Amino acid sequence: MNILIAAVGGQGALLAARIIGSYAQLEAQQVKVSEIHGMSQRGGSVVTHIRYSQEVHSPVIEMGTADVLLGFEILEAARSIQYLRPGGILIVSKQQIQPLPVLTGAATYPPALLESFENMPMTTYAVDALSHASELGNIKVANTVLVGVLARRLSADPNHWQEAVAESVPARHRDLNRKAFDFGFALDFSSIDSRRHRQKEALS
Repeated sequence: MNILIAAVGGQGALLAARIIGSYAQLEAQQVKVSEIHGMSQRGGSVVTHIRYSQEVHSPVIEMGTADVLLGFEILEAARSIQYLRPGGILIVSKQQIQPLPVLTGAATYPPALLESFENMPMTTYAVDALSHASELGNIKVANTVLVGVLARRLSADPNHWQEAVAESVPARHRDLNRKAFDFGFALDFSSIDSRRHRQKEALS
């Protein structure tokens, strides 16, 4: 299983990767995680490769082989879309974070990125994760909402996932993150603005 997380520094991509890795270990899988940081402390790109199976040799996902792309921000998802295999799954937050060139006026934020995904051979789930996290009381758990959406796509049984959340999150934040995960896991296809496009093969 190849999962790529594309995010902006400060969005909690590393915690999400820790939860996914913990889940895989609970499933008796070998896990390798590779983190590639841009200027993460200044809101730069953060890309995390997660691979798990009975045996994993390389920690890096090759272009066009990711089963799932988990995008915490629309532009970051678009930047990493070439990693996703045909028939793969894109789970993307609707959040937009203006990069530095846009903030300084040197560039403009690309328009209609969500619409552009519609013509690609993949299944896309666009999630208003920031709003859902705000409803739960803390926008910082948007990442865990997205992990819940991912978990539902990969497994019908949330038990190991919930255990992975408990293992990965500090005790003082555990209850809120569990709620965020459960919220994401329970989201209906219709309630997350799902779009299905020419899915060529199911995720195994």
